Amino acid sequence: MLRNQLRPAIVMTLALCIVTGVLYPGAVTGLAQVLFPRQANGSLVSVNGRVVGSALIGQPFTRAEYFHPRPSAAGYDASASSGSNLGPTSAKLDSQVVARVDTVVATDGAVRGQIPSDMVTASGSGLDPDISPGDAWLQVARVARARGVDSAAVRGVVDRHTQGPQFGLFGDPRVNVLLLNIALDSAFGTVTSPPPAR
Repeated sequence: MLRNQLRPAIVMTLALCIVTGVLYPGAVTGLAQVLFPRQANGSLVSVNGRVVGSALIGQPFTRAEYFHPRPSAAGYDASASSGSNLGPTSAKLDSQVVARVDTVVATDGAVRGQIPSDMVTASGSGLDPDISPGDAWLQVARVARARGVDSAAVRGVVDRHTQGPQFGLFGDPRVNVLLLNIALDSAFGTVTSPPPAR
């Protein structure tokens, strides 16, 4: 009697393993490669034939001539994606935000109380590739000064790279930092040495 129950259980387990572990993932992967090959392969971004990142993963830009991303509690490490897990009453979070506000005021000439929240708070994943248009606009003057170009020209690049809500309905407008910085280099050239101090 046990044999009569055991055999169908083993056959069913093996069949489900094959269907859910091999056939279904294989079919989904194959369809993704045919229908959405760029997205299925990580939305990789190449410059001159060299992969420089993914449009889905934030990365650190710290030089003055580039737009800076949203702060990351994960250090922009895709293998350590996480938020800070600090709550709104956390003194540590409060001191981090205050320090970031001080930095933005010093580097971008921002006015306290008028800084977009995404400029001084980390995202839940720590890997957000996008910033808000307000965040980007606040950085325009610094980027233009560091590159020695007109602010209006840099603002034009930002405006051209601002994406609206998904399908016109979901989410807020956003700017992908990696794609924006690549567009800056394409439009104005790469800055090889820091500009003279003013």
